Amino acid sequence: MRILLVEDNEPLAEGLAQLLSGAGYAVDRVGDGLSAEALAAAERFDLIILDLNLPEMDGLSFLRAMRARHNQAAVLILTARGTPEDRIRGLDLGADDYLVKPFDIGEFEARVRSLLRRQAGLRAAEVTVGAVKLDLAARRFSADGQALDLPAREHALLELLFMRAGKVVTKEAIVQSMTSLDDSLSDNAIEQYTSRLRRRLAPFGVNLRTARGIGYYIERGT
Repeated sequence: MRILLVEDNEPLAEGLAQLLSGAGYAVDRVGDGLSAEALAAAERFDLIILDLNLPEMDGLSFLRAMRARHNQAAVLILTARGTPEDRIRGLDLGADDYLVKPFDIGEFEARVRSLLRRQAGLRAAEVTVGAVKLDLAARRFSADGQALDLPAREHALLELLFMRAGKVVTKEAIVQSMTSLDDSLSDNAIEQYTSRLRRRLAPFGVNLRTARGIGYYIERGT
């Protein structure tokens, strides 16, 4: 899952970026509204974490312009402006959630997970295919009740495929979701990850299929 962090407080931005990257998300970050607007218009993000007091263009102006372009990325406002009027205005302009600084890191992580689940259209707390289960709250896989430990890239790819189980995920969508602007992911690398996952998952009744020339998908109902 790909996240855009828009925060002009450098220490806070650095800390949150490290936290999110450590949790397996692809993170881009900018420190002003104009840069955020340009990046959001050019790239696809699953979630935008947005401060309101930004240089160049304030957060609410960015949010208004973003929604006017019909950008459907989830938006979590993260700000010191916590009056009811501020909350109402932010939510009315199209934010999906609102968290006031200072905040609890655990609550922040839970809100990020909740918004990403909602963005993927998931309401249940877990996704199960065959004998493999993805716990959406903990973002952990298990197979036959035992933890299924995966390298970071394979975990991120399988999480994406499970959250869209039954639907083809294009190679372009995989790259968009799993990489930041400072990262890259080749077609050959994706094929290697899917081949490894296919071998790991086959004993547990999970079929990872290739839509030739398009992408990959997890068969539902297996």
